[in-house]
Amino acid sequence: MPWKIQKLSGLFQPLKVIPKNANLKPDNLLSNSQKLMVENGIVRLSGNGMFQILPLGVRALDKLTKIVDKLMAQVNAQKILLPTMTDAQLWIKSGRWHTAGAELYKLKDRHNKDYLLSPTHEEAIAGLIASISPVSHHKLPIRLYQISSKFRDEKKSRFGMLRGREFLMKDLYTFDQSLSAAENTYAEVCQTYDKIFDVIGVPYVKVAADNGIMGGSLSHEYHFLANIGEDLLMFCDTCNYGANKETFKEETCPSCKGRKMTERNGIEVGHTFVLGSRYSEPLEATFKGIDGKTTPLQMGSYGLGMTRILAAAIETLSPYDEIRWPISLAPYTVCIITPKEGSKEESASQLAYKLYSELNCINSLCGDIIVDDRGSMTIGKRVLEARKSGYPFVIVIGRKSVFADPLFEIINVSKSEQLDLNLKEVLEYFREVSSEGSGTKQKEALSS
Repeated sequence: MPWKIQKLSGLFQPLKVIPKNANLKPDNLLSNSQKLMVENGIVRLSGNGMFQILPLGVRALDKLTKIVDKLMAQVNAQKILLPTMTDAQLWIKSGRWHTAGAELYKLKDRHNKDYLLSPTHEEAIAGLIASISPVSHHKLPIRLYQISSKFRDEKKSRFGMLRGREFLMKDLYTFDQSLSAAENTYAEVCQTYDKIFDVIGVPYVKVAADNGIMGGSLSHEYHFLANIGEDLLMFCDTCNYGANKETFKEETCPSCKGRKMTERNGIEVGHTFVLGSRYSEPLEATFKGIDGKTTPLQMGSYGLGMTRILAAAIETLSPYDEIRWPISLAPYTVCIITPKEGSKEESASQLAYKLYSELNCINSLCGDIIVDDRGSMTIGKRVLEARKSGYPFVIVIGRKSVFADPLFEIINVSKSEQLDLNLKEVLEYFREVSSEGSGTKQKEALSS
């Protein structure tokens, strides 16, 4: 068999049940996503606002990273990796060393030199471009992104990975020769962000936002709507225009002048900015134009909260007691459950591995199947664990597997659908599911 069989018996997945009557302090309240991710061995709390991401969580994160990488390539963005620790002098030059507040992790090395653990990298990337400035106008635009850990000394870390001290972020930085060119880049990247969220498959909204300490002239946020969300969003009932309430100071909609607005809570999962020369000018990131003149570059900054997207997706989609991943991010799409040891169906155990082999021939499922081979456990208990872990599809090798034409029990968790199918029908079912799973928006986003 060309594939190494993924088995649950060998999976590092430490389960932890949080008692329903646990006495939780108000400042330590668990979000549903935190409860589910910890209980089901997706993450483990390592300290206040810090989490260890375990194998299933890493698989989901890898899937998200592949989506982002593929779509960043469509806008000719190149991947880099900047140091986590940034020289304080860059932040002093930009002015943020003193204005960013107590959320900065500041530190000194043995030579008494100041650094910080970066919450974001505008200064660092501007410093990189400054080191090769002036850049020829022939080299523009420049689009560089990374996926790396960021740090923020949150006053009140809570809700798991929705508000932590360490988090994984995708940050793209763009450099153009004019503000109009930067705004064109902004429109192009925002379209790509739309595609990323279309592929992820969780309903989202895009709203006008405040530039805050980042500065710049234009800003939007991407949110998953959820009651636990800490951002209050305003939507016009007439034209659906949306804005973060902190920027919404008018009594009427700025788009259509409508007067009826609806408030919703959102979890911010992405933020985009046109920065202009806010960082390039003080840090001397410049280009040489066709006229030979040296001018500050026009910057854009585009963030995606990678770990927050995972938690927010679970927060948005899941009931209280079971994880619901969007199929695009599920650590494994299919879990096959073998017969219980000592049962009359045990003779059909090899059907699990035959099915595993056949399903791996479907491109979208290759490497995306796990076998629950823990035969000492009842099928019922293993089905319950599979549902709680969030596998979208569970296949049981049960009592009908000993028929002359063996039948497999297919459980489509999200649709609450249960079917008994033979091998040929199972393969047809998953080929169809695979086609449906990549909906029109997803297909267009990944192929355009």
